[in-house]
Amino acid sequence: MGMQLGGKKGPVSDINVTPLVDVMLVLLVIFMVTAPMLFSGIDLKLPKTQKVNNLGLKPELIILSITGNEQFFLGKERIVEKDLIPIILKNFKEKNTDVLYLRADYALKYEKVAKLIASLKKAGVSNIALVTEVEKSN
Repeated sequence: MGMQLGGKKGPVSDINVTPLVDVMLVLLVIFMVTAPMLFSGIDLKLPKTQKVNNLGLKPELIILSITGNEQFFLGKERIVEKDLIPIILKNFKEKNTDVLYLRADYALKYEKVAKLIASLKKAGVSNIALVTEVEKSN
């Protein structure tokens, strides 16, 4: 252990790495224990958004609304889910835009919105703006 001065073979100038290995193993165990806790066990309640910019929703914009009972409306027109993507793509060509404004009811499951966004992106609708309510200031 350590450096020996003398002896039959002369001085030993090797570094004692045992304390370094001990410290590294302790750090490894600490990171292995804490890493899974960073992403699980978090009670998540999503807040309302603050006003970022004033988006005046106008009839000429392509606005897709989904009610809590999963009914789809493009503007004020009710649309069946299977016809949704072709009608949106047709409206993009007619109105010469590529932005879809998505309004989803608060009671709607997140899974439904995520699947809709995934199917829209798969169909080529990549510019999707999520419309939210403005948080009321106290």
